[in-house]
Amino acid sequence: MTRRIAFFDSGIGGITVLHEALRLLPNEDYIYYADTLNAPYGTREKHEVKKLVYDAVDFIVRQGVKGVVIACNTATSAAVEDLRRLYSIPIIGMEPAVKPAVEKNGREHKRVIVTATPLTLKEEKLRNLIDRVDNEHIVDLLPLPELVKFAERYEFSGEDIAGYIREEFGGFDLEQYGTVVLGCTHFIYFKNILADILPSHIDIIDGNRGTVSNLKRTMENRGEQGSGSGRVEYYISSTLSASEDELKKINSLYKILSTL
Repeated sequence: MTRRIAFFDSGIGGITVLHEALRLLPNEDYIYYADTLNAPYGTREKHEVKKLVYDAVDFIVRQGVKGVVIACNTATSAAVEDLRRLYSIPIIGMEPAVKPAVEKNGREHKRVIVTATPLTLKEEKLRNLIDRVDNEHIVDLLPLPELVKFAERYEFSGEDIAGYIREEFGGFDLEQYGTVVLGCTHFIYFKNILADILPSHIDIIDGNRGTVSNLKRTMENRGEQGSGSGRVEYYISSTLSASEDELKKINSLYKILSTL
């Protein structure tokens, strides 16, 4: 039996990263673990998030996986370095696509908005990344915690969401901006509605492709390419095994992602 790769998130956001992995690494088999019992993470204190992540990853590693993708920017910010010291298998984290956004917009004399959860935006990991690449100080930050709540309720369109997005971006002169970075995996479900609301010259980007490319390189360097078929086993923290109803909901997410 092929050893699997695990994806972990507080809820359904990480499905967006797993979807990318299924396209780029179709010969792997996977575990997906959603800590729905404790979601959302982004408005919690850091010490709470670290404890939740440790517990989840401990369960995941006991399933005999060959690597773990922390498919959650908040969990990555809070715990990924400590996890790498605890485990010998690769622990892959998320990184918002700040660098490519800054490189592009610096040349074009535009600004960048990085969106994420409140905890991600105040964590040292993101601040260090911005300090390292944003020499011209063109990055602004925007927390969008309600998008996580909408996603976890499987609400992906409607005037409540559109109104929230318009209100949150209303304080920016969007003609000055060239890129919006989605620094939370939950936000990706709202790419289409964001594209409808934001001016057409603004690019909307995320770090999913870079994360999965890193995973692919890591597995190749370790000589641990898979011989699977893209099979996924889902775990939900509230019940451990996903029910038929939950699996139907998860499958509906792939249909949404195929349109983005």
